[in-house]
Amino acid sequence: MKRISTPRRTASLSSQLVDNLRSHIETGGWPVGTRIPPEQALIEELGVGRSTLREALGALVHLGLLEARIGDGTYVRASSELQSVMVRRASSAQRDNVLELRTVLEEYASGAAALRRSEDQLRQLRELLADADAACAGEDLSAARNVDALFHRAVVRASGNDLLIEVYDYLGTALTSALGGLPWDAAGAEVHAGLHRRLVNAIEAQDESGARDAAAAIVQLTRDHEAPPVAEGQ
Repeated sequence: MKRISTPRRTASLSSQLVDNLRSHIETGGWPVGTRIPPEQALIEELGVGRSTLREALGALVHLGLLEARIGDGTYVRASSELQSVMVRRASSAQRDNVLELRTVLEEYASGAAALRRSEDQLRQLRELLADADAACAGEDLSAARNVDALFHRAVVRASGNDLLIEVYDYLGTALTSALGGLPWDAAGAEVHAGLHRRLVNAIEAQDESGARDAAAAIVQLTRDHEAPPVAEGQ
C-alpha cells in the first residue's frame, strides 16, 4: 500500500502535513469516497502529535477535500480543491441543469468510446458490468454506486480524449453527489442494468449512434426516478 510522506521537522510541521496529505489524496492514495484511517493510526504512521494531525485534517476539511461525519469517521470528499469547488457548485444547481450537463458529457464520451476503445478497455467495461450485477444481487447499494461511478469513468477514458477525461474526473464526483446516486427500486435497477449492457454492446460493435442513445437513456432514467432523500449527516 502506498505510504504517506512523513513531514520534515520544522516550525511549519502542520503546513507540511497538509501538503503531504493533500498530495496523497490527489495521487489516489486515499480515493474519493473512502474513509481515511483512524486518528491514532495516522499519528503512529506519521510520527506527529494529535494536535498537529487534527489541525492538518481540519485544514483539509475547510478546503473541501475531506468531510468529517460524526460517529462515522472522516471521508475523502474530493481529490483536489477544484473538484471540491465543482461539488459545491453542482450541489447548488438545479437538478435538471446537472442532468443536462451529465448528458452532454456522457453522450459524447460514449460515442467516442465506440470509435476508439481498445480491447482492454472493452474487457474492463465487461468486468465492471459483472461487478455491478454482483452488487445488485447482494443488494449492496454502496458497492453498486461505487461500481456505477467506476463504469462511467471507464467509458469516458475509452473516449481517448485526454481533456474530456480530465474534466470528467473533476465533474464526475460533483454530478454524482448532486444527483444522489442510483434509481433503486427493483424495476428501475433492472432497466438501469439493461441500459448499461446495451451501452457496452454498442461500444463493442463500434456503433457510435447506438452508444450515444444508450448513454442518453441512462441519464433519462435518472431524470425519471427522483433520488431518495439523503439523511442529514450522511
